[in-house]
Amino acid sequence: MEPIQKLQMKGVTRRFGAATALDHFDLEITGGSFVSLLGPSGCGKTTALNCLAGLLDLSDGEIILNGQAIQQVSAEKRGFGMVFQNYALFPHLTAFRNVAYGLELRRVKREERQKRVRRALEIVHLEAFEKRYPAQLSGGQQQRLALARTIVLEPGLLLLDEPLSNLDANLRNEMRIEIKRIHDELGLTTLYVTHDQSEAMSLSDLVVVMRLGHIEQLGTPQEIYTRPCSLYVADFMGYANRMPVTVVGREGAEFLVRTAAGDELRAVSTVAESQNWQAGQEVLASFRPDETRSDLKETSNRLRGTVQFVEYLGKAFEALVHLGDKGQQLLVQSPVTLSGGTEIEFGIASERLLLFPSEMTTLENAALVTPQSQESAVEGRR
Repeated sequence: MEPIQKLQMKGVTRRFGAATALDHFDLEITGGSFVSLLGPSGCGKTTALNCLAGLLDLSDGEIILNGQAIQQVSAEKRGFGMVFQNYALFPHLTAFRNVAYGLELRRVKREERQKRVRRALEIVHLEAFEKRYPAQLSGGQQQRLALARTIVLEPGLLLLDEPLSNLDANLRNEMRIEIKRIHDELGLTTLYVTHDQSEAMSLSDLVVVMRLGHIEQLGTPQEIYTRPCSLYVADFMGYANRMPVTVVGREGAEFLVRTAAGDELRAVSTVAESQNWQAGQEVLASFRPDETRSDLKETSNRLRGTVQFVEYLGKAFEALVHLGDKGQQLLVQSPVTLSGGTEIEFGIASERLLLFPSEMTTLENAALVTPQSQESAVEGRR
């Protein structure tokens, strides 16, 4: 297949009866890049992948590959390779035959076929397991075998639909490294579907955060992580702490805000509406628990509260802290052990305290952290 220079999805829409799963979706993928579609179940990410693969017809829009429209081209003629969530291996075929099957269908000559299969097995470190059947392989080995079966066909585009969701934590980390290594080694163009922000952050050149069939934000992992454009995106990036504050003023790129308890803080905003925020306006401040600081010399933003309960995360202790102002509670991390009932003072750097409009959509407001949801979140991770 001709190498991918540019792949575009323009106004791609997919309806299922009265329901619209994908609505005027626009995305451009450059050759050799690794792009992740990130979002919860039902956001349209798998629908977008299946439309691109040719497994679903478009209700509207077009898909353009290197300047040529391909939305009418059948899936088998697009030259794309897909790795499914459930692997879809043939249980009655050995690892070697599983990888060779696609080449057999394409009538690749025996000598060339064996050479390509062994090379694919070597790439995924399964050359010693070619005579084993899928049931004789571990979950991680089965996932690598599914990858080998796809890359042996030398696809122009590699499509992966939540390929790590069935693996345990250790295997997910191992396979994440393997997928990135294979992508870089072969120079593949890859589109990866996931609901796991750590996978998207570690693998991708470009992250596409999806919501209700639309793109909520598109950017590099660093841009998505440090500058989420909405509370919806911030939620995926782990910004679990949110508290109402009042704008006091502005100094350059930073806003001065005041909490309900009267604490004055410095913060930054990642949304365009901030240009019009005025003194006295109510907004929401948000930050990640793991970005709190116990060394107060490094920040002027300081908050004080009472520890409610603590859990040990391995690299740190995470506490639910009651600030005492209108029942506000926050998740705070500390490198040293904390005890329930004690008072602590903690800080957050101004560039990591982000501001968002308080007039968020129903979906975003539903994700706001309340004392009850904070407690449930901590209890749920115990």
